[in-house]
Amino acid sequence: MIHHYFLLALILAAVEFGVLYLAGHKRTKFLFKFLPAMFWIYFLPMVLSTCGLIDPKSHLYAQITKYLLPPALFLLLLELDIKSVWRLGPRSLVMFFAGSFGIMLGMVISFIIFKPLVGPQFWAGFGALSASWTGGSANMIAVKEALNTPDAVFLPMVIVDTVVPYTWMGILVALAGRQKEFDAFTRADRRILDDLARRTEDFAQTKKQPVQWVRAVLIIGLALLVSRFCQMFSHMLPAVLSPYAWSIILVSSAAIVMSTTPVRTIPQTGAHQSGKWVLYFVLTSIGARASLNHAAMAGVLIVAGALVIIIHLAVLLVTARLIRAPLFLVATASMSNIAGLVSAPVVAEIYQPGFACVGLLLAILGHSLGAYEGIFTGKICHLWVH
Repeated sequence: MIHHYFLLALILAAVEFGVLYLAGHKRTKFLFKFLPAMFWIYFLPMVLSTCGLIDPKSHLYAQITKYLLPPALFLLLLELDIKSVWRLGPRSLVMFFAGSFGIMLGMVISFIIFKPLVGPQFWAGFGALSASWTGGSANMIAVKEALNTPDAVFLPMVIVDTVVPYTWMGILVALAGRQKEFDAFTRADRRILDDLARRTEDFAQTKKQPVQWVRAVLIIGLALLVSRFCQMFSHMLPAVLSPYAWSIILVSSAAIVMSTTPVRTIPQTGAHQSGKWVLYFVLTSIGARASLNHAAMAGVLIVAGALVIIIHLAVLLVTARLIRAPLFLVATASMSNIAGLVSAPVVAEIYQPGFACVGLLLAILGHSLGAYEGIFTGKICHLWVH
């Protein structure tokens, strides 16, 4: 069994870059169609630790999470165009927040119902899953650490986070051909689509510029500095949350505020890509602490996740009827919550060609709020533990 810190870090880095290389290669990327790279980056170190090849109890993993997760979250949020999100208009935002509320409500109800089967310790797991389904995988990892979610709880939630969203995405894609019937039922105002096209025209035409690596290094330095300051300041805040949970909230808030300043407008800092690389490295360290024995509850939790989707959908449908929103906004709001930055634009484009940027912008909004919502949902679930 390997215990040396340097060798462990080297193995984790090799797993990360190996998976990312295969996922991006034209001959092997089809292997990641149903199980994404993030799953394998978490799963493979877990296999290595379960087989006894690497030390599952090394202190290195906790240090990686403590010092690298906050700056990764900062980098991921810094380049998000929050201003463009608000230009989507009130109905798009109402549908998005209705979807988020449906997920949070569904998580609490599902936890209460399934608690006798899975155990009260899963309150933190439902909080972490809520963070992912309202803001993506980065927020799930952040809330996992913020709520001190045990690895035995987190692994089944990763499986649920992989199986349920892709199944739901398939259902939504299948429903794309039923837009006319649905819109007739809800008496949807189809002029919303023309308004969205006008509002997102400038964003859809923006083009990426090449990454300038000097600026990228400076932004990474800024991320480390801000994260360290937030971690130090978090110990001075009320004990209603752990210091690490406070640091996640502070780092997220700092990144969102700075994304509205000239710091974000520095041409292509590469902050988002750098953040993804750091986040995946953190994920390998979390996987190395887990064990395949922790996957036993996955089947029950998939059913619990399906119940969350049903409640989420019910809230969206009621809201759509009230504000006369078309099925396009129902599907896009749902995917921008549950699947995030990758899948939401795909579903939006399938429903309305040329509208991928609407899915992207709503997913950006979810990405910026996921950590807050996940921590809040987890704390609400915790109230039902006793």
